[in-house]
Amino acid sequence: MDFVGKRGWFFLASLITVVASVISLILPGGLNAGLEFSGGSSITVAFEEDVSQSGLRSAMEELGHPDAMVQRLGEGNFFIRTRTLEEAEGDGLSEREIIISGLESALGSQVTRSELFSVSPSIAAETVRNAIVILVIASVAILLYITWAFRKVPSPLRYGISAIIALLHDVVVVVGIFSIVGRYLDLEVNAMFIAGVLTIIGYSVHDTIVVFDRLRENLIRGFGHDLGSTINISIEDTLGRSLNTSVTLLFTIIALLLFGGPTIFEFLLILFIGIIVGTYSSIWIASQVLLVWENKEFGSMARKLLPF
Repeated sequence: MDFVGKRGWFFLASLITVVASVISLILPGGLNAGLEFSGGSSITVAFEEDVSQSGLRSAMEELGHPDAMVQRLGEGNFFIRTRTLEEAEGDGLSEREIIISGLESALGSQVTRSELFSVSPSIAAETVRNAIVILVIASVAILLYITWAFRKVPSPLRYGISAIIALLHDVVVVVGIFSIVGRYLDLEVNAMFIAGVLTIIGYSVHDTIVVFDRLRENLIRGFGHDLGSTINISIEDTLGRSLNTSVTLLFTIIALLLFGGPTIFEFLLILFIGIIVGTYSSIWIASQVLLVWENKEFGSMARKLLPF
């Protein structure tokens, strides 16, 4: 397959996907921030008898929490997210105790278990900063490592920057697709989401390095009459390995999505999307960006892809 000759179509597909992802992220409700990033409290409650989700939501409104998010976890089990609840002062009741008592009275069913988790707005802001810092540090470290590892080939910095471009492509597309899907499935951006993104960064770069490493070997051995043909040979050499690894991982993730429960759903969904996108970018984005850069084709490629 002539991967290099069809790079314009792959760039166009990526451009459309990236634009759609960015639009979804910019529009209101693009990402539903979880407690770790927005602050607030969550209560996981278990009722002795099953109650309706709509009835629980109405009861929360009557208790002074009209913006509370109510999610069913199972029969009689619910996840309730609301503003940060105050602790008890003196001999008074805490807001959680008031809510539990009010729900039992309104719904006529006793709460057998309740768990509270709260995050203050200041801690949430710090979590956002830490997540951004982690992503920046990871990108810089990857760039330095790839540049050093490919120091024996011409322009090693271009390999590192091409890998980072593919990495940014993966992050934007994965987060954008998560945003689009989240509008229909009510998904939250939480700590598991960040863990999934970092995992995808590692997987994407690893897959890209596999292709680049074979490209380096083929360049040193003199395979191919130019860079484009050498890239084609290198992709063909690594294609089976990349697809076999990705498909095996996808089977495992699909099984966990079906039977793993809601607790790790966001994490698994990010992995599922990220493995597909990461495999795609390692084959059709990273090495193609390197070729376009080496051949100084950015201007002509942009004129072909953009209608203006």
